[in-house]
Amino acid sequence: MDSSLHLLQNSVASLRLNLSLGQALSIILLAIGLICAVKHSLRKRFPPGPFAWPVIGSFPLLGKMPHHSLYELSKQYGPIMYLKLGTTDAVVVSSPKIAEACLKTNDLNFSSRPSNSTTKYIGYDSNGPFSAPYGPRWRLMRKVCNIHLFAGKALNHLQPVREAEVGMLVKSILEHERQGKPVPVNLGELLNVCTANILGQIMLSKRVFDSQGSKASEFTEMLVESFDLAGKFIIGDFVPSLAWLDLQGVRTKMKKLHNKFDEFLTEMIMERQTAACNGGKSDFLSTLWALRNDADGQGGKLTNDDIKVLLQTMLMAGADTTSITVEWAIAELIRHPKMMKNCQEELDSLMNGEQRRMKESDLQNLPYLQAIVKETLRLHPTVPLLVPRKAAEACEIEGYYIPKNAQLIVNAWGMQRDPDVWDSPLEFNPDRFVGSGIDITGSNFEVIPFGAGRRMCAGMNMGLLMVQFILATLLHSFDLSVPDGESAEKLDMEEAFGLTMHRVAPLLLVPAARLPFNLYN
Repeated sequence: MDSSLHLLQNSVASLRLNLSLGQALSIILLAIGLICAVKHSLRKRFPPGPFAWPVIGSFPLLGKMPHHSLYELSKQYGPIMYLKLGTTDAVVVSSPKIAEACLKTNDLNFSSRPSNSTTKYIGYDSNGPFSAPYGPRWRLMRKVCNIHLFAGKALNHLQPVREAEVGMLVKSILEHERQGKPVPVNLGELLNVCTANILGQIMLSKRVFDSQGSKASEFTEMLVESFDLAGKFIIGDFVPSLAWLDLQGVRTKMKKLHNKFDEFLTEMIMERQTAACNGGKSDFLSTLWALRNDADGQGGKLTNDDIKVLLQTMLMAGADTTSITVEWAIAELIRHPKMMKNCQEELDSLMNGEQRRMKESDLQNLPYLQAIVKETLRLHPTVPLLVPRKAAEACEIEGYYIPKNAQLIVNAWGMQRDPDVWDSPLEFNPDRFVGSGIDITGSNFEVIPFGAGRRMCAGMNMGLLMVQFILATLLHSFDLSVPDGESAEKLDMEEAFGLTMHRVAPLLLVPAARLPFNLYN
């Protein structure tokens, strides 16, 4: 009896041991399977994308015109695409639906900018409203700009400044027309002078340039160079271990350009301070100067470099983007004379026989002109690849895994030319916006030239106002044509890629006055 019981106990113990070993083995195998499945699942959840070479990743695929190359790649890999740029994760978005998921639904997670050479070496160590990390410091700078430059009250207060400087632009063009022969004007250079002077008056109570000339050309060259350098995909930014080599030689150029800007801004500030001591006017600089000792505590007090980077950002972004948008708009109208005529008829009809110049208050009654501006920004967005953002944390977009610190690149240029979104997308057709409810200020993601969400362009309202008013004034004041021997239909429309999208060829046009000469004074 005892022996039988002992045998039974041993059998049960053996069975328990076998079951425990089997269960353990099963659990281990199950765990290994789950780990492999999770890893496989995560790999599958990354957005599709092209092959990445060791170290350099997919850089060779970008080419000289990255917004074109990325758009072509999106046709193969889809509207959300993963690239390895050097050792950096990058996600490229090329559809309104996914852009909305990133810039609206997940806006907070994508509210910071990746640090790069441009903002470090040109932009005062990534400390401006354009490039500062999302947080109290950035909010302080954004608040200062919104209240004192871009709010409705500030915009209305500065209307006489804008109208006076646009009047100076018209007079400058008229001087060419009065020479008695068809002398072409470099429209882009004149526009840069005008927009820089508007911003100079607003920020410094001073015209930056008294006239077209060498200093104006130097400033224009500084702007063009800064946006050209800012638009480059710099290897050191994406492969940090190689940054010290400066393989493209851009760091040296950026430091040299920063010194030029710093000298320029220091001179402007010193002149303004001298004027202030002699009872100067109140302007944006005087406001910034007061905030050095009276910040609201949310982001600390403003330093001298803060003031310089705010002025630099406003001058660079405001002058350049405004002038190139007007230039692209007029280039398209030169190629489409019937549209130009329709716009001029709208302007003349609004005047109803009145002998006067355009006013900003007239803009609300010019739907066709507004449509021309919208169509220009659709076909020629000033920033073709919206300024990159960075994922603060890993997240999921449309079922795809986006890793922490991945750069988000929104290809506005490609998205706004997508035949799945737009009818005849490569045609310049303002009528598509006439009577349309499509908004270009970040609400409708089919066209977002100013971006969307928290980090969208702060100066959007001022920029749109200036573009519309300058364009309306030029078309009301002049008939513009290409020089003799050139064809309007064959006007060079080639793009020069940078952070902003300039024309390769300057727009040289012959002006002819449309109004009585007394209205140009």
